[in-house]
Amino acid sequence: MAVDEVDGTMAAMGPRLRVAREQHGATLADISCATGISPSTLSRIETGRRKPTLEVVLRLAKEYGVSLDELAGTATVPAAEPRPPAPLSFGDGKEVLPLTRYVGGLHAHKHVLPAVERQPARPRQVSHEGYEWLCVLYGRLWLALGDQDLVLTAGDTAEFDTRVPHGVANAGSAGPVEYLILFGPQGERLRPRTPPVAGRGTGGRKAAE
Repeated sequence: MAVDEVDGTMAAMGPRLRVAREQHGATLADISCATGISPSTLSRIETGRRKPTLEVVLRLAKEYGVSLDELAGTATVPAAEPRPPAPLSFGDGKEVLPLTRYVGGLHAHKHVLPAVERQPARPRQVSHEGYEWLCVLYGRLWLALGDQDLVLTAGDTAEFDTRVPHGVANAGSAGPVEYLILFGPQGERLRPRTPPVAGRGTGGRKAAE
């Protein structure tokens, strides 16, 4: 394997490890306790700011139950009918449906929180490298962002630096909550490119004046 190929494989390893951890339903703290690797080291590896050693990769592959070929992106995929990705289920009833299959750059997921009978305690907050854009599709979502508490409903959006402590929960709507997340692990953001509406640009204002 050429040097460039090796560098490319190592650069793609971080996002694959993040996906493997999310599919495992574990936090950085959980994996740190299980492997002895510090959360800060795990975070730097997942965001591509640090190359993992072979020992670290072996520990994480064993913990996640995946092969080295899968983490390196060299596993052979048998020919089969393309299937939509299955939702990932968590112990609290939450489901996450990955919407992107590529490695690196923005990642998109659809999240579904189950109905609750009453409003829960304040959501548990986490922080990590990256930037997140969130859009509620259905229900009422409680977003605890730093010291702020926001209740978002269908059509509401929020974007924030994920280094700010954040957490979400069903706000007690007597129904499920569905929302979309776009996540940039290295701080990637959305770039609006909507052209100005005719008659509302600078020229339009001058004409009106």
